[in-house]
Amino acid sequence: MESNTRKVQMMQNVHLDPETDEDDLYSGYNDYSPIYDIEELENDAAFQQAVRTSHGRRPPITAKIPSTAVTRPIATGNGSKTSLASSIGRPVTGAIQDGVTRPMTAVRAAGFTKAALRGSAFDPLGQSRGPAPPLEVKKKDSPEEKIKQLEKEVNELVEESCIANSCGDLKLALEKAKDAGRKERVLVRLREQATTPENINLDLTYSVLFNLASQYSVNEMYAEALNTYQVIVKNKMFSNAGILKVNMGNIYLKQRNYSKAIKFYRMALDQVPSVNKQMRIKIMQNIGVTFIQAGQYSDAINSYEHIMSMAPNLKAGYNLTICYFAVGDQEKMKKALQKLIAVPLEIDEDKYISPSDDPHTNLVTEAIKNDHLRQMECERKAMAEKYIMTSAKLIAPVIETSFAAGYDWCVEVVKASQYVELADDLEIKKAVTYLKQRDYNQAVKIFKMLEKKDSRVKSAAATNLSALYYMGKDFAQASSYADIAVNSDRYNPAALTNKGNTVFANGDYEKAAEFYKEALRNDSSCTEALYNIGLTYEKLNRLDETLDCFLKLHAILRNSAEVLYQIANIYELKENLSQAIEWLRQVVSVVPTDPQVLAKLGELYDREGDKSQAFQYYCESYRYFPCNIEVIEWLGAYYIDTQFWEKAIQYFERASLIQPTQVKWQLMVASCFRRSGNYQKALDTYKDTHRKFPESVECLHFLVRLCTNLGLKDAQEYARKLKRLEKMKEIREQRMKSGRDGSGGSRGKREGSASSDASYVDPLGPQIERPKTAAKKRIDEDDFADEELGDDLLPE
Repeated sequence: MESNTRKVQMMQNVHLDPETDEDDLYSGYNDYSPIYDIEELENDAAFQQAVRTSHGRRPPITAKIPSTAVTRPIATGNGSKTSLASSIGRPVTGAIQDGVTRPMTAVRAAGFTKAALRGSAFDPLGQSRGPAPPLEVKKKDSPEEKIKQLEKEVNELVEESCIANSCGDLKLALEKAKDAGRKERVLVRLREQATTPENINLDLTYSVLFNLASQYSVNEMYAEALNTYQVIVKNKMFSNAGILKVNMGNIYLKQRNYSKAIKFYRMALDQVPSVNKQMRIKIMQNIGVTFIQAGQYSDAINSYEHIMSMAPNLKAGYNLTICYFAVGDQEKMKKALQKLIAVPLEIDEDKYISPSDDPHTNLVTEAIKNDHLRQMECERKAMAEKYIMTSAKLIAPVIETSFAAGYDWCVEVVKASQYVELADDLEIKKAVTYLKQRDYNQAVKIFKMLEKKDSRVKSAAATNLSALYYMGKDFAQASSYADIAVNSDRYNPAALTNKGNTVFANGDYEKAAEFYKEALRNDSSCTEALYNIGLTYEKLNRLDETLDCFLKLHAILRNSAEVLYQIANIYELKENLSQAIEWLRQVVSVVPTDPQVLAKLGELYDREGDKSQAFQYYCESYRYFPCNIEVIEWLGAYYIDTQFWEKAIQYFERASLIQPTQVKWQLMVASCFRRSGNYQKALDTYKDTHRKFPESVECLHFLVRLCTNLGLKDAQEYARKLKRLEKMKEIREQRMKSGRDGSGGSRGKREGSASSDASYVDPLGPQIERPKTAAKKRIDEDDFADEELGDDLLPE
């Protein structure tokens, strides 16, 4: 019984292959194999041996081994373990059973091949074959390498051309663009020879041609630029090339060929899809600008009206206002201004105000207050204000019966908009318009009304009031309003300059200089303050500092005649006549018809001893202003020195017409006639002078001598008149005690008033001083020696 029981147990461990599976090579694949039982891997000797090897390889598989793993015991019910083959009686994949090879299709992709069946090791990575051979070196002279290298060079040239253009070197940019074009054509030929034409890089060709056309355009080579653009536009292989017709229209606009410009703009507009609204709006703006320049305002109005209805913007609204102003439509001007004001700025000012006391939020707010986006918003707002102010200033005088009513309407419209702060600026513009019309009372009234506004407007109004009272020589009121302007806005350079002017007028030059310096510290471009500092230093006799101020001002205002004259004046005060002459010649190059500057140059050349140059500039001065007594006197004296008596006569006759109450010029004319030998004409001139000036002792002296030498009977009569006149003068001198010197001084004072050398220097602006001549001295020192008549008495 026990033996039967043991036999049964032994038979349970015996597995017989069914006879039906002998011919089925794929039988048993769905049976569970204990080899996949990971819980017994520690007891699998083959697996442990594989782990301990260097590459994890298992022992080589032989043909008759039925399994890749050894038998392993399995647990039995009484705790003993019985060994069990891993294949569990089924054929192993890849093994040979009874001379038949199992197929490898299921595992071939994992690296199993038939070579493993021949005793080779499992090596799916091919490590046993050694290192891979080196890559084949490409030949540098191959067509592919040449094409790649040439393409790289073309791209580099295009980039260098764009960089040179951005740096302002337009000539170099054009040269680089031309080189890129030449190399790109060589590249196209190489591609055609090496490959099919379909492999040509169209993007590179497009970029080269477009860059070349752009460089031609900025170098004002418009014909070449148009030809290059035509090559791009006519090539059907370039997609979306039609938009470049906008650039062609821009070129025709620069050439003032308005009809072709509009034609190309419209062609480009037809090729832009309707979804690209922004581009279409820009092209229509160009069309409107072209119509304005061509003078076709009605067509321009149609373009801008369409823009303002589709996508309103500041430039279109401003141009629309100008067009309506050009055609004179008052109602449409008002509507256009209202549309311009209604254009949204799309600026959120609230985001720059911190809503809480959170330190982090405050830091973020401070950081964005002056970033690039904020700067762009400020520029946009400034542009909008400029357009609105210009439009209102333009249409205000014509939209109503008077400019004041027009400004009032504009002010009301602006007050009802988001530009409320511009209303006060329009009021100031209105007051300035009154000033231009010399209606000072209305201007002062408006400025005084604006005094009650905020600090900025109050400072501007007080500044203008100070200037008005200063020009009216009311320095007390000017100083008072200048103080108000400075107190309202301490950083207003105009207010500080006006305050300095009032102090300058009172003679406190040191304090005036302090105000001018403060104005310059607040605004270094305030040229008025710098000019007035120069005048202040001149009054303080600090000539070196004066010269420095005007030289700095000359660096800012290169062609200012006033600055150039002041520099010349300083060099004259420093007795550097050569430098003074050089700077005055620069003044003449700027204002060649200024008679006072020409006379001043003549005076300096005369002091230098160059009579010919002095004569030339005095003649030029006389030609532009023939009423300057000093110039006339110098020219008459010059002709007397050179003994051209007849020429001197015409200048003295001109002087007698300008100053008919001066006996001096009549006597000079008569003396010139006498010196030229025309005694009869001289005698007639003396007699005529005596009738006009019967109390002239000098004229009677000349008459007595001339009549005596000519043997005329009138000599005795003139002698009696001379004696009586001298006796009367002696009695008058005894009575007045001042004598003849006093009367001569008063007469000299009257003469000096007509040709005063002094001039008032106004700190608000330069005043070119009248030239100081030596003509009077030259005439007084001339003795008019005459062999027949002896020494003549000279006129005082």
